[in-house]
Amino acid sequence: MKKLWIGLLLLIVLAGCGNGKSDTVKIGYFPNLTHVATIIGLEKGYFQEELGEKTKIETKTVSNGGFFMEAMTTKAIDIGTVGPGPAINFYVKNPQFHIVSGAVNGGAVLVAGENSGVETLADLDGKRVAIPVIGSTQDVMLRKALQEVDLNVKENGGTVELYAAAPADTASLFVQESVDAAATQEPWGYILETQANGKLLLDWENFAWGKDSTNTVVVAREDFLKNEDQVHAYLRAHQKAVNFIRENPEEAQEIVIKHIKDLTGKEVNAEETAAAFEHLEVTTDVNEQVIKEMAEISKAADYIESDDIEGLINLDYLEKIKE
Repeated sequence: MKKLWIGLLLLIVLAGCGNGKSDTVKIGYFPNLTHVATIIGLEKGYFQEELGEKTKIETKTVSNGGFFMEAMTTKAIDIGTVGPGPAINFYVKNPQFHIVSGAVNGGAVLVAGENSGVETLADLDGKRVAIPVIGSTQDVMLRKALQEVDLNVKENGGTVELYAAAPADTASLFVQESVDAAATQEPWGYILETQANGKLLLDWENFAWGKDSTNTVVVAREDFLKNEDQVHAYLRAHQKAVNFIRENPEEAQEIVIKHIKDLTGKEVNAEETAAAFEHLEVTTDVNEQVIKEMAEISKAADYIESDDIEGLINLDYLEKIKE
């Protein structure tokens, strides 16, 4: 009888391990405005509500998409929000990550320096443009925009020089005239205009793919996707957050400002936040054609060896919660 009980206990343990389900869900995001849906989901308690009281939620914040994807590779993050650029780059090397929902479209602009002599996109010929990180979503968007005027970056035989710099540093670079323009996310574009006399070259509706420019998406590890109940719960919470932001933009802004201050100790300007909210769209939609074009641009830039991203986007879980 004792052996029988031991055997049954072992079967129960193995069964629990077999479904891959964990009592902890590790959510990753950036402490900035384009990750507003994740911030609202956490602050409003939507994730905890949908995942259940018995599920422990751990959060991890990072400063760029490369760090996010590396954390996901080491299983420090199960699911969360990141730019499509890093998701594409890592997926091609290791197809163990999937885009399961949209989060934010737009939210990025192209701004020129006051004394740069840049009045049009074509004027970037021979100029230096700041981007957040090489291979970032804004990098890819800039390359898309340059294609429209037959320009390319120096690394690929063109004349436009890329200069990687943290968005928070771009205002100083503008004042010092170290760069001629910047492809950046909000609210940094607004800050460049109001604090560094920058000139808006392309607003969020006209930069790269315009309103369809995918800025932030929900990405999950393939192993985590085996936990269908948890994935569905996360996406229900994400949808709740998107709906709340759309219906209560001012309250959402207040929540984000407080969250970022509590997390980083930095005070986010309310006026800058309001301006940024006008330049982005929260959504669960994913424009698959835009993602495909991003992959093609990344391959042309030699960031990835192949632009075959078949399987990267999996919206089945999202469709399931909408039934």
